Amino acid sequence: MVSISCRIGVAVVTAGPGVTNTVTAVKNAQMAESPLLLIGGAAATLQKGRGALQDIEQLSLFRTLCKEAVSVRTVRGIVPTLRRAMATAQSGTPGPVFVELPIDVLYPFHVVHKEITGTRSARGLRGKVVQWYLQNYLRNLFAGAWEPQDVSPLPVKVPLATEDEVQRCAELLSRATKPLVLVGSQALLPPTPAEELRAALEALGVPCYLGGAARGLLPPNSPILLRQNRREALREADLVLLAGTVCDFRLSYGRLFGRGAAIVAVNRDREQLLRNSDVFWSARLAVQGDAAAFVVRLARSLPGYGCSREWLQRLRERERSKEQENREKALIPTEQHLNPLELLQVLDELLPPESILVADGGDFVGTAAYLVRPRRPQAWLDPGPFGTLGVGGGFALGAKLCRPEAEVWVLFGDGSLGYSLVEFDTFVRHKVPVIALVGNDACWSQIAREQVALLGSGVACSLQYLGYHLVAEALGAKGFVVGRQDRERLGSVIRAAQDSCRGGRPVLLNALIGRTGFRDGSISV
Repeated sequence: MVSISCRIGVAVVTAGPGVTNTVTAVKNAQMAESPLLLIGGAAATLQKGRGALQDIEQLSLFRTLCKEAVSVRTVRGIVPTLRRAMATAQSGTPGPVFVELPIDVLYPFHVVHKEITGTRSARGLRGKVVQWYLQNYLRNLFAGAWEPQDVSPLPVKVPLATEDEVQRCAELLSRATKPLVLVGSQALLPPTPAEELRAALEALGVPCYLGGAARGLLPPNSPILLRQNRREALREADLVLLAGTVCDFRLSYGRLFGRGAAIVAVNRDREQLLRNSDVFWSARLAVQGDAAAFVVRLARSLPGYGCSREWLQRLRERERSKEQENREKALIPTEQHLNPLELLQVLDELLPPESILVADGGDFVGTAAYLVRPRRPQAWLDPGPFGTLGVGGGFALGAKLCRPEAEVWVLFGDGSLGYSLVEFDTFVRHKVPVIALVGNDACWSQIAREQVALLGSGVACSLQYLGYHLVAEALGAKGFVVGRQDRERLGSVIRAAQDSCRGGRPVLLNALIGRTGFRDGSISV
């Protein structure tokens, strides 16, 4: 184990509906393995279960969503509870922790004293017993509240592989002729810097596929970076290193590996590490430890190692062929409006090095994942394995505030935009300039792709080509709209959007797009 210090997200919400409104976001953080401290208000301890405003059983609601859910009972317990909660959220497999703070723990002594003891004098034996109980409760509630406490962070514990496990993987890799590395979001967690992980991957020289938050870890022109034909490559590989990658629906539950391939899985979480290994695949080596640290140590244990040039050349040739095929598909006119492939290719050409991509959508974002290349590590944010549409506005707001120098783009589908469109009011009021590109095909296409094929109906999936840019302008942002008639000037419109954003104004680019067969057969279940 290693102790580290890293950042954690903190959210503070009111009791009752304020807490319940976070359920989806907390579950998303759990599945995305993001360290999060959620602090929620609550009714006063003595009023729980008595019909107080916004009083519900909150701890039970969050126990399955969080690594820990606790309620603070005394003022002196606030600091140690929060210290422990932050360490818990970041240790092992990171995730959310819920801390409930009843209002009598938060309010000043004189307010709580007045509320508890009241102004009426005690009458009779029963009244005196009640007053004694309340005074005793008040003393316990504030006992030690003003004494100094240690507020330094507690150590964060991260599981690490053993030397034997690293050596066994090194032996397997040295015998492989067609190895692959699949890097998942978990590999970008602290304590290993992204630059150190990238250097280790480049030193190994093994072809890599990057998924989730790992997109952008390798530069777009890296000779070992692959984005196309993953299914075929996995069928042929004789060794696959799953560095924080999970065999869930994104990897067809582990059914893509070739017969006899040696699978090495590295993951902090044992359940994720072995997911579906009892049904569709089996690990030659399963390591419960930090994926990034494992790759770094693996590279150090194999100085001078070189991957088969023939294998890498074969994959690179397929990559070039597929990219050329995509360029040709981008030139095919659609029945109406713009070809989304052409639109995304133009965007990719104009993205600056200091850019962050937020992906919030279904079909349009699925297409973008193949065509738009993040320029650096930790520059791609998406809904994650929970598929939480609606994260775009909040993610973009956070990204721009954390990295004000970056050009932040949100790639919306017109379906997912419905969750975030009003956030342009937030962007404008708080002077947060981001650019939203909406792939507007008047449809929930990811759903329709499956629904129409299976049921012969697009009911509830059909939308309209609405003027989303007009809504953004009504909220104070800058709006653009492009359609087929603007094909020749796509570049100039995108540059105008970038200029407006650099001038401090949020932008929404409403791109009217048509249908293509690019993702036919793509169903995520």
